[in-house]
Amino acid sequence: MRRNVPPAVGAVLLAATALLWNVLRPPVAAGESGFEVWAIDQSNTTGDGGGTLYIYDGATLTDPGLAGTAVPEVIDLGGAARSLCLAQTGTAPMRPHMLMFTASNTHAVLSFVASGHVLFLDAATRTPIACIDVGVQAHAAFPSSDGSYVVVANQNGKLLQRITTNYATNTFTLDGAATLDLVACTTPSGAACQDATLRPDNAPICPVIDATSRFTFVTLRGGGLFVVESTATPMAIVAEYDRTIVHPNGCGGIETAGKMYVNSGGGTAGNPVEADLYAFPISGFSTTPTPPNTPAPTLVFSDDSLGFVDSHGAVLTKFHRFLWVADRAANRIVVVETATDTVVNRINLVGPVSGDPTPDLMGISPSGNRVFVTLRGPLPLTGNAPGVNNAVGSTPGVGVLRVQEGGRRGVLVAIAPISHIVGGVEVADPHAIGIRPT
Repeated sequence: MRRNVPPAVGAVLLAATALLWNVLRPPVAAGESGFEVWAIDQSNTTGDGGGTLYIYDGATLTDPGLAGTAVPEVIDLGGAARSLCLAQTGTAPMRPHMLMFTASNTHAVLSFVASGHVLFLDAATRTPIACIDVGVQAHAAFPSSDGSYVVVANQNGKLLQRITTNYATNTFTLDGAATLDLVACTTPSGAACQDATLRPDNAPICPVIDATSRFTFVTLRGGGLFVVESTATPMAIVAEYDRTIVHPNGCGGIETAGKMYVNSGGGTAGNPVEADLYAFPISGFSTTPTPPNTPAPTLVFSDDSLGFVDSHGAVLTKFHRFLWVADRAANRIVVVETATDTVVNRINLVGPVSGDPTPDLMGISPSGNRVFVTLRGPLPLTGNAPGVNNAVGSTPGVGVLRVQEGGRRGVLVAIAPISHIVGGVEVADPHAIGIRPT
């Protein structure tokens, strides 16, 4: 029962609570700078889909004794963000799916997978400052490291689009002249971009921009991949790969040591399970187009023979010695040594903390001693093949993994639960995650 508290008493209680928090708040670990963990629950908060942003104090999540009861800052994306999008685009954003921070960590870029909205937020104040509707469906929006643009995968629109960005002035413009139509275009070799044999379904999944801010690696739902000169107008394909080289549904792209790692995964009716990882040599790409399927990537691993697999998110450990790739179906992390491109471990996440964690996307603390991962819920809204349930989990929230042996090993030590009960049913579905140094 709610009780009314006199204002004077309330003020005393608030002061006492603040004092107690300052006493009990875990100290930042040696060598660890302050940081926040941002996680997004895709489940609807409004009739047409708003979603919820949870922002956790990093020091709290780092302590396994406190992570399970961590109290995040909660922002209903069906509130101010929705109002801004309605005012600026005339339509409401639906299902927040992917989250990226700019290189300076001043802004967050959020894409809505059930609509075409890309939302820009001031990261420090959490204020939504601009909303752009790119059309059918914004699956992922990736900011360039030089801060000049964002590449958007308009998934069901089968378009690759570019938003010009100026974070100093908060100016964001959809550059229509830059758009690459992935169905109607022709590759440098003269082949149709979308082809029943080579690339049967050119819905772009995840665009990943390289460190030079010049080239974007674009994975495709039906398999295949394009490397695109994303500073050209219109954006131009400089390398083309077919489905025999790169399998469907890739979304874990990350660069280190002159290589771009790209995975393939499951989650669609036509390709419900899949787990592959490729390494592309960055030096093999230029503005001069290459022949099809060149330079050839290294196949780092293919776990398809292991059965129930679904490769998705990826993160580099400190000093980039190891690459972790999450397998949400198999409930494990595949550990790759980047110097040799060999699998050195597979971390099983099933245990006393969770019987079915279903790891999805990941981020790492500034010190490198913790990895944070979104854990899917029992009713996943995206990336789940009906009847297969590759993305169904039992403990929705943010998983905390202690990094061991410099990244060769790790263990799930705690979960900060995220819950959204509707009609007595748990509908929370965490997906996007980002780490913001403060």
